[in-house]
Amino acid sequence: MRSFLALLAAVLYLILTMPVLLALWIVGKFNPKTRDVCSLRMVRWIFRVIARIAGTKVTVLGEEHVPKDRAVLYILNHRSIFDIVLTYARCPGCTGYIAKKELAKIPLLNIWMKWIYCLFLDRTDIREGLKTILTAIDYVKSGISIAIFPEGTRGRSADETELLPFHEGSFKIATKTGCPIIPVCISHSSAIFEDHFPWLRPTHVVLEYGAPIYPDELEKEDKKFIGKYVQNLMQRTLQKNKAL
Repeated sequence: MRSFLALLAAVLYLILTMPVLLALWIVGKFNPKTRDVCSLRMVRWIFRVIARIAGTKVTVLGEEHVPKDRAVLYILNHRSIFDIVLTYARCPGCTGYIAKKELAKIPLLNIWMKWIYCLFLDRTDIREGLKTILTAIDYVKSGISIAIFPEGTRGRSADETELLPFHEGSFKIATKTGCPIIPVCISHSSAIFEDHFPWLRPTHVVLEYGAPIYPDELEKEDKKFIGKYVQNLMQRTLQKNKAL
């Protein structure tokens, strides 16, 4: 029942907000900031509704580490489609997620994603991938935060504290802009859906925001392999939170 209700909520949102999309398009012609804020609030609302339908309880740690006055690069581990649902619902300002290009083909969803500054990454084309990263750099420079899953795909290991290697290119968004990196460690999210596809199950998820990491303040070796540095920090946090 939870699976059906969550899917119904998502589909109804996309259909019933079609007139809203038109209104926001018109508003955006005169006041893009107002369109952005309205889009952010609406998407955050429907994500909270879906999480509530799924019966998800979230324990949040370290949220005070997230700067409210500047754009940041969120680095997230990835185990579930609910990783986006749970984290985007807590973004304090405009934040674009870097998502796989296949999502750009879903009608209506692709419009909402573009309006909240999501970018679509072609994981098979290095040149197109670089263009996406360069666009993300421009977004951060303009004050829009970016969230990325540097593993490149969902982890499927039986041990959720095991992370796939982080793609170092993901961190150019921070090294080229000087923005802080915020590690976001998500524990137990695959138990919501992926562990027993296609059913949703009530789950307790732990979401911990790490202290900001400023690339220019790192030791030379850590800055050179910043992906590995952040991965090690996140693995320790995931191991700590496993018992929770």
